[in-house]
Amino acid sequence: MTNNVNVLTPFGPRIAKLKIPKNLIKKINKEIDRIVNNQNLSKKFDYSKKLVGQVSQEIQLPKSFINKNLKSFLHKATKSYIEKAMNKKITKFKINNVWIVRQFENEYNPIHYHDGHISGAGYLKVPKTLNEDARTHKHNLKTHGTIDFIHGSRSFLNKCIYNHQPKVGDMLLFPNYLMHTVYPFQSHEERRSFSFNAEIDEKIANVFKHE
Repeated sequence: MTNNVNVLTPFGPRIAKLKIPKNLIKKINKEIDRIVNNQNLSKKFDYSKKLVGQVSQEIQLPKSFINKNLKSFLHKATKSYIEKAMNKKITKFKINNVWIVRQFENEYNPIHYHDGHISGAGYLKVPKTLNEDARTHKHNLKTHGTIDFIHGSRSFLNKCIYNHQPKVGDMLLFPNYLMHTVYPFQSHEERRSFSFNAEIDEKIANVFKHE
């Protein structure tokens, strides 16, 4: 599955796009439901105070679940991403954190960036009615519930914004410093995603480091 990583080049920083296996989506959603349906677990794994999202709930996934179900997939995806983007092989992959974002009507995530070296976002639930009302708005912009990546300033032959309309199973990988934002939407359905930050080889990630 991770061999199908596509590296996009809409502007300077490279973005990778791939698909999450359906069985993995099912496992993650099941774990999230287990936590959110238990008041004690929801409180224990609450991650909202460490994040900027203006959303209903942000939950840190248990390390045991990450190591058993997610680590191998994220490692292979990141390895393929770096190989295709830089023609280099990583020997280190350390996950710093993985968290869930549960977003509902009119909620949003302001422009921000992450820590670590490599970050990613995977989509687990997407409202079916996303952007259905776009035609009623000026310029017919279909940005509701989508994610924008921002880098630099717009100039001749150079874009500064890359917009992605998420679908269930989509996974995006990007460098930690790449600024991004998630727009609000009008729907009673849940928009559910997970994000992660990871560290790789310092000699690969730090281009200013002397050998």
